[in-house]
Amino acid sequence: MQLKLSVLDQTPVRSGSNPVEALQESVELAKLTDQLGYTRYWLSEHHNTNTLAGSAPEVLIARLAAETKRMRFGSGGIMLPNHSTLKVAENFRLLEGLFPERIDLGIGRAPGGDRFTSNLLNPANTFDPQEYVQQIRTLKAMLSDKAVPENYEGKVRAMPFVDTKPELWMLTSSGESAYLAAHFGMALSFAQFINPLGGPQAMDAYRNRFVPSEELKEPLGNVGIFAFVSDDEQKVEEVRSIIDFRLLSFEKGRYDINPTYALAKAYNYSVEEWQRVLFNRQRTVVGNPDQVKQQLEELATSFGVNEIVISTFTEHKADRFRSYELLSKMFALQQQTALVQ
Repeated sequence: MQLKLSVLDQTPVRSGSNPVEALQESVELAKLTDQLGYTRYWLSEHHNTNTLAGSAPEVLIARLAAETKRMRFGSGGIMLPNHSTLKVAENFRLLEGLFPERIDLGIGRAPGGDRFTSNLLNPANTFDPQEYVQQIRTLKAMLSDKAVPENYEGKVRAMPFVDTKPELWMLTSSGESAYLAAHFGMALSFAQFINPLGGPQAMDAYRNRFVPSEELKEPLGNVGIFAFVSDDEQKVEEVRSIIDFRLLSFEKGRYDINPTYALAKAYNYSVEEWQRVLFNRQRTVVGNPDQVKQQLEELATSFGVNEIVISTFTEHKADRFRSYELLSKMFALQQQTALVQ
């Protein structure tokens, strides 16, 4: 099985850097991974978080897709309850018109921040799961120009009219949305980097319950993971320490910390905190090329998928880029690029 690799870019703002530099790094990383043969490049939605610059995936998608030639670009994801369903449909139809058959619309229901922020983004948001289900139903109808009560029986249509559709993906970290993806005939992405438990079972449930749709006839899935590879053992230790500290900080609600190795190394973990660190390492794959290749292949096999979406945090830009380069060589992605060209 040829394993495909994709990118999840959360546009991290490093310690001592700024959002402008983080966004320019995304432009550079998109160009690089397009050349290296990655399959798709997804951008996350986060709000009220000063260590992540990506508050509007649809804007970044337009910028990055224009700088590249082959890769698919998409949202990983659009947090649907934060938005007007019509506006999401219009945004992604416009993107599809600009970049035909290169756009993914990944949706989720997490707030992408705190509830105060979500309430300001969409004051009509009641956080009711049934409203989310209705939004999905309405979104699919609008992208297919179907008349439903929510679009006044077709009187309101998502513009512009284009011949192709963005590929629809459901994002899940709990597994619950796997059933929604199956019901609506959408592709499914499991966020192992958020929750390391229950992913293979959720993917099995999705496949077993999948109902073919107009857009997707067979189940399609991938899995997302934090990953870093280096042939320098010191770099491996540094990045592992940074990720350990970062994930624990997030669990404590400290989204304002983008740690350095010096900060992470100096931190004195309590017994309880270290147990969380060990648990969180199930959300990551960090090591030398042999170790990482084996673990990623095992991850793909456990999920029954042939695509892994990689998110990488490092203290230094060069280490992040080098990791994506090494991964492309380890899985022969260069050959895929050559074939496309």
